Amino acid sequence: MPEGYLPILVMLLVTGAFATIALVVSAVLGPKRSNPAKDEAYESGILPFGDARRRFPVQFYVIAVLFILFDVEVILMYPWAVSARKLGVFGLIEMAIFLGILLVGFVYAWKNDAFKWQ
Repeated sequence: MPEGYLPILVMLLVTGAFATIALVVSAVLGPKRSNPAKDEAYESGILPFGDARRRFPVQFYVIAVLFILFDVEVILMYPWAVSARKLGVFGLIEMAIFLGILLVGFVYAWKNDAFKWQ
């Protein structure tokens, strides 16, 4: 294993150990009895009435997925922008292909009225 990966391995082991210890301590020291009053939903001092599980229009999910798609696009463009000079023409062509694929998806969403709110 190259020495450059050793700090990452140590970090993963320490965080994994910390998470495991926290879960074990919580299970051992945490309360064992359930109380119906404590399990009831409570918000803003008002007791709940009715069912909180309502259906959301699909449009919310479509907008959320499109946001994640284009947010990931921007996240992937930052490292490219930093190292664009080092990558040269190959990096430029690679990013153009990446943006072209995303542009096809954007045009498809636009043509199917994914951005229109009804």
